[in-house]
Amino acid sequence: MRSFAARARKGGDVNTDAIQRPPPEIRYADQLARLRDSDRHERPPGWALSLDAARRFVVGDDALSVSRKFVGDPSLIDRALVTLATSRGLMLVGEPGTAKSLLSELLAVAVSGSSTLTIQGGAATTEDQIKYSWNYALLVSEGPSTRSLVPAPLLRGMAEGRIVRFEEITRCPLEVQDCLLSPLSDRALTVPELTGSDGLVFAREGFNVIATANTRDRGVNEMSAALKRRFNFETVFPIADLATELDLVEAEARSLLERSGVRTPPRRDVLEVLVTTFRELRSGTTERGDAMDRLSSVMSTAEAVSVAHAVGLRGWFLRGGAGSAADLVACLAGTAAKDDPEDLARLRRYLEQQAPLHDGPQWKALHEARNLLPG
Repeated sequence: MRSFAARARKGGDVNTDAIQRPPPEIRYADQLARLRDSDRHERPPGWALSLDAARRFVVGDDALSVSRKFVGDPSLIDRALVTLATSRGLMLVGEPGTAKSLLSELLAVAVSGSSTLTIQGGAATTEDQIKYSWNYALLVSEGPSTRSLVPAPLLRGMAEGRIVRFEEITRCPLEVQDCLLSPLSDRALTVPELTGSDGLVFAREGFNVIATANTRDRGVNEMSAALKRRFNFETVFPIADLATELDLVEAEARSLLERSGVRTPPRRDVLEVLVTTFRELRSGTTERGDAMDRLSSVMSTAEAVSVAHAVGLRGWFLRGGAGSAADLVACLAGTAAKDDPEDLARLRRYLEQQAPLHDGPQWKALHEARNLLPG
């Protein structure tokens, strides 16, 4: 069966206009084609692009009309790509919402041309979902064979020479994580139920693993020392600059609103209030340098984009216009009050005490709408 991405590229039965979030190999197919056509640099074995072209796919290239897709330190991209060209896996760690998953997608597309070989880690993830399982009807009638084998992302990535993405690896039990040891060290995967050459799958050139882990999950299922040695660790930090974060939130919110049928772009002055609020609640420090209550909930850039999307939807579908500061208050509660019941009280104090200290009509409107918080 052809993969989803392959059918989409060949113009098959996938309606990409109806897909809520097309994978990057579909969203950026034209940019990838331009990079491939102009790529004159040496490529590592099994790679779809050279390191230079892969880097430009992520950080952008104005000359080829290739957009910047990841906001962060370009040297992080260089180190990540070099790691993927070695025999070590790449581990992206950081706070939730720092675009680790997005970066892993982009890197996988740049190296393999696809990003869909993905394992979603969790407490219920099993080795079968990582390596392989069986078609039990065929298994009962014919016994173990390559026909009854159902390859999972790891086996497919090794056999096809592609990047495998392992999201939230530390959410998996330790014994499940360690099933990566042999594939990452020996570049081989044993299928003991099969005999002869069918029982051993060797990794083809281009295979590697990109894993992600949230720093807030440390201690949940800490990786073994043996598995850590098989990865190079890179930390993805939050965006340090307000203007850069604001530009990113505006661009992402605009794209999401367009896909949601909203014909009014988000207001930048409202988004500036949103991003500033998130940054202050995230750090526990105001723009003036004063200490304030810090929320325990994740107030990340990704969460800010989600709230900006909701604000725009409220404004358009409820009133036929752009979202306002009052919509922002109404949408903040669902982001702030997730883990600690006190976070809602902290948010209320912020709107009462800190919002009036900022200048501008949208800050005044934010303060005046504080009673829209539930409770």
